[in-house]
Amino acid sequence: MTTYTDKGPKPQGGQFLAFDHITFYVGNAKQAASYYTTRMGFEPLGYRGLETGHRQYAEHAVRQNKIVFVFISAYEPNNEVHGRHLMKHGDGAKDVAFAVDDLDIIVERAKERGAKIVRDIWEETDQDGTVRFATVQTYGDTTHTLVERKRFRGAFLPGFRPVPKDCLLVGLPPAHLDFIDHVVGNQPDLHMESVASWYEKCLMFHRFWSVDDSQIHTEYSALRSIVMTNYEETIKMPINEPANGKKKSQIQEYVEYYGGAGVQHIALNTSNIIAAIQNLRARGMEFLTVPDVYYDMLRKRLAESKINIKEDLKILQDLKILIDYDENGYLLQIFTKNMQDRPTLFLEVIQRHNHNGFGAGNFKALFEAIEIEQAKRGNL
Repeated sequence: MTTYTDKGPKPQGGQFLAFDHITFYVGNAKQAASYYTTRMGFEPLGYRGLETGHRQYAEHAVRQNKIVFVFISAYEPNNEVHGRHLMKHGDGAKDVAFAVDDLDIIVERAKERGAKIVRDIWEETDQDGTVRFATVQTYGDTTHTLVERKRFRGAFLPGFRPVPKDCLLVGLPPAHLDFIDHVVGNQPDLHMESVASWYEKCLMFHRFWSVDDSQIHTEYSALRSIVMTNYEETIKMPINEPANGKKKSQIQEYVEYYGGAGVQHIALNTSNIIAAIQNLRARGMEFLTVPDVYYDMLRKRLAESKINIKEDLKILQDLKILIDYDENGYLLQIFTKNMQDRPTLFLEVIQRHNHNGFGAGNFKALFEAIEIEQAKRGNL
């Protein structure tokens, strides 16, 4: 067992580098990719499908700086894997891929430690070189694909056809999103500890941060959360579970509508959150809002602290961007509304100023904002 001050032994060989890409199973990959390019500022990266000799799935990859999302749809109605997943979960994140530097050692170690290998090591090759992969099972139906790119020089993955430049959108403001900050997985009640232990045991991740329901609660609902990370702390995977409250928490709502554990939200890091949110709103993105009293209380707390917020508080308030801080620094964050009709996956935009937390001081405001939306859906 690791602790929040002890990472445990450094893995002997095999390093997790960063988030590589996230794969979504959706009903219409072409339209989903178009939505993310139009609303979220991504650009088409590549396509793999019938025209490239891939007969089962259409795959549309989009990119924004270091963030890559891949949307997959099945061509045939009797595709059991895709169809069963879509019927149960709706559109959602199926696979969170990690870039690694020694696939063989990581897979061998994961096997020895009891990981379920969905697909053992395989290779894919085209004119740009070879990429090696392996896939392991994590919580629910979610998987992690491990990606080793040492012998590949292409834009994304073998077999993906570049998208013509005339397909790129022009005239829309840039979203300024840089890389994946963290990916949050929701679990049914009392499943969080076993999932955290799986990351410790099978991937040799360690515990980085946590909160419980005594810290994070509203009048109606509460949560517990443990953040798991690799030894170098370049990949953060918060694991959430609901806690008992007067009414249904947004974690429980997610689990019920998703049909079990899965990726609840993806946090995208930016170095300029004000420009990012101004431009994303101009693109038509919808975000959760908090009442102005949040900022009245925040100003009082900041006046009593030694934290200097560089950004204009009036602009942050107008944009409904949340602020959390400690003695070392602060972070700014905001959350989109659900990215599909089911109240499941949403996105977060985050900017960090020497602050490695996850907005615990904002969880109450976030929960209350989500509870307003839950009440509209009749699910509170």
